[in-house]
Amino acid sequence: MEECIGAGDDGIAVIVPAYRAAATVANAIQSALAEPEVAEVVVVDDASPDDTAAQARAADDGTGRLTVLSLARNSGPSAARNAAIAASAAPIIAVLDADDRILPGRFANLLAVPEWDVIADNILFVCPDTEDATLATFRPLATPGEVHDLDFATFVRGNVTRRGYRRRELGFLHPLMRRAFLDAHGLLYADDIRLGEDYELYTRAFLAGARFRLTTSLGYFAVEHDGSLSGSHRTADLARLAVVDDALLADPRLGADDRAAVLEHRRSIEARHRLRQFLDEKRHHGLVGAGSRLLRRPAAIGDVAAGVFHDKLEAARTRLRPARNEARPQTLFEAPQFGNR
Repeated sequence: MEECIGAGDDGIAVIVPAYRAAATVANAIQSALAEPEVAEVVVVDDASPDDTAAQARAADDGTGRLTVLSLARNSGPSAARNAAIAASAAPIIAVLDADDRILPGRFANLLAVPEWDVIADNILFVCPDTEDATLATFRPLATPGEVHDLDFATFVRGNVTRRGYRRRELGFLHPLMRRAFLDAHGLLYADDIRLGEDYELYTRAFLAGARFRLTTSLGYFAVEHDGSLSGSHRTADLARLAVVDDALLADPRLGADDRAAVLEHRRSIEARHRLRQFLDEKRHHGLVGAGSRLLRRPAAIGDVAAGVFHDKLEAARTRLRPARNEARPQTLFEAPQFGNR
């Protein structure tokens, strides 16, 4: 009898933080359980007000690999992921969001790559209306494709948001991580971060000496939901992310190019924070009140003006852009598995 890969040294624990995910979590779980390399799937329901936990349990395939936990209070994605890591045991950890899916053959491709502590692959982004049709046309590669080593500075610069472009930061990567490496360096997600928790963890992994490899194979299926960039995050979340960069800048292990990359990222976060703060004040105090407060922070005026302009421009483009173009699948970077993009 052929031995299941998931039972050996390369067994994978797929951790799934879930909140208000009753409509999607079953698909996520089923996509993970379909892969023979998966030794366990641990879902952590983050105190959802809907029946996320019940829908997760209903996706059990009877193999004994599914565990569903429920938190007593909503604690955010970092805490949910940490709870799943603590409840799992397989030597490799894979993160799956509750509205996404694992594409067929993903783990076989990634496990074929040698010498890594963290490894990630390409992502297929789709809108909710086209996910089924997109999956029907997907044809996985039999190999991981090209393999590249990712360095700290490249990763950090790959997380700088570019206004006027679709968001494709490298923080969207959903890698496999070796548990032994995380344990050896005391690495977990920061429980108090609700934005950029992946960026925070991966930068610390880099500084701990992680070999982070990136393949061109397409293995992760992400569903994109509508929402403007400036309106999608709380002001406090952006401020906390700036603190992450400040901590990195204080780390003596940073080289000159690493530091320059963090400063670039820190500047982009500061600009987004200033815009978000202005929009908060506008909501609470009206345009005149927000404008008056902005005048007391002259250094922020340029960032706010640029942010408002780009948000208005993007809204206009969205209205004029053909719907079929918006619905077309996109990838994090070029991938050969999906033609006619």
